[in-house]
Amino acid sequence: MSGHNKFSKIKHLKAKNDAQKSKSFGKYVRLITVEAKKSGGNVHSPSLVAAIEKARKENMPNDTIDRAVKKATDSVAMESFVYEAYGPGGVAILIDVLTDNHNKVAQEIKHILALHELSLASPGSASWAFQKTHEGWTPTTTLSLEDTNIEKLTKLIEDLDANDEVQEVFTNAE
Repeated sequence: MSGHNKFSKIKHLKAKNDAQKSKSFGKYVRLITVEAKKSGGNVHSPSLVAAIEKARKENMPNDTIDRAVKKATDSVAMESFVYEAYGPGGVAILIDVLTDNHNKVAQEIKHILALHELSLASPGSASWAFQKTHEGWTPTTTLSLEDTNIEKLTKLIEDLDANDEVQEVFTNAE
């Protein structure tokens, strides 16, 4: 039986772990790039230090962090956007995005929402249910969901998180 030896198992496990690391590292690179751009490359800026510490907690190599800071001094302009939508059961959803191509990510989010038979909401139509804090968005009102809607919402959040540009997804579901 070929392909069932110890080394094949290790190879497949390593490939899976590397894919997960690559995805999380990509998000942290974008975050560090934006913070470095805001601080003008000052490594001692509190927001940049916090972003670097988050990346180091995920065991990101120092050379990758340095490349992300250097990337900020180049002409790449990373921007942060918040998209709003209503999910299964009428739950409000805020999608925090960090990208250098606004048009591309907007179409990707619209596509993901369309796969779940949803669409983007107009600006301000879902954000009323949240309050902006230093940690992100916290819901001011919550909504209880049925089990079927909870499963649909979970699948939607997983699909949104699979996108590299999506940083976080906030809902007001209980």
